[in-house]
Amino acid sequence: MPAEVLEQAAAEMLDWPDASGRSSGMGVMEMSHRGRAFGEILARAQTDFRSLMAVPENFHILFMQGGGAAQNAIVPLNLCGPSADTQAKADFVVTGGWSAKSLLEAGKYCQPHEAARSAAFRDIPDLATWRLHHGAAYVHLCSNETVHGVEFHTLPDLAALGCDAPLVIDCSSHIASRPLDWSRVGLAYAGAQKNLGPAGLTLVVVREDLLERALPACPSVFCYRELARHDSMVNTPPTFGIYMAGLVFQWLLRQGGIAAMEQRNIAKAQALYAAIDASDLFYNPVDPACRSRMNVPFFLRVPERTDAFLVSAEAAGLLQLKGHKSLGGLRASLYNAMPMEGVQTLISLMREFERTQA
Repeated sequence: MPAEVLEQAAAEMLDWPDASGRSSGMGVMEMSHRGRAFGEILARAQTDFRSLMAVPENFHILFMQGGGAAQNAIVPLNLCGPSADTQAKADFVVTGGWSAKSLLEAGKYCQPHEAARSAAFRDIPDLATWRLHHGAAYVHLCSNETVHGVEFHTLPDLAALGCDAPLVIDCSSHIASRPLDWSRVGLAYAGAQKNLGPAGLTLVVVREDLLERALPACPSVFCYRELARHDSMVNTPPTFGIYMAGLVFQWLLRQGGIAAMEQRNIAKAQALYAAIDASDLFYNPVDPACRSRMNVPFFLRVPERTDAFLVSAEAAGLLQLKGHKSLGGLRASLYNAMPMEGVQTLISLMREFERTQA
């Protein structure tokens, strides 16, 4: 989270001021979600996100709960109907741990089909090898794999592949770090806790024509159609999470918007990957053509030195560099709020550690 966003939230914790600066007499967590004050917060968050990400008017912006993991069930519940007589088919492109989990969970609600898989989760399968089903309810991919560090820098054009199914993307870990080509997307979802706000809020952007495809058993609180009709308030939404995301949207606008953030993120990632590639001790196994700008997994050629590096990193004020438990090694996450200075500090530490450990 950007420091100035946290500072603003702290200043407004007990008394949120409206757009004119007028005191509301209460903090956001005390507000009724049906009241005027929160209505103002919600409307501005929606407007700012639509402006930031250039979301077309035929897409609905929904604020939900449950994180990206819950969407693994909610997406097929919403796109695999309306008939419950036969299970719909859905195609999955598996390039890492999260897309693998998406495929597994969808099997409870539809017939999932693995259209393509990266052998070692280090690259993206050539589009010419994708085996897409005619009549699939949707095609799913994770556009940035947080654990394995694989990113689709360009979303596939399914129409050019002869596929008329909508593309569904889990963009949890790179949302708002770069523009999205909405002409290629039917539905995008993202847990907020990487780039948008605190854990607990999930953002869903869904095209209008997909709202009538829900299975009859889809719960109302998870139904995109109902959420769109009720402005994300079928039940009490995650009000404080929406407020915090709204502050992040405002911060992003002040930084120059998504195009400016993308250039900063490219510079940060290029600097770190260059340092890794120049090292004799550290390495990154991902195909350079699809290396993530947000999540950089890297390893020591002498794995036994990993813990010592983590101790040195913590002493230098660099925290949470331990790799995911399923992969090991190290991982640096370069989300929007991470300044270049943090990346340069990490690079300096890596060089010093390699020099002293040689």
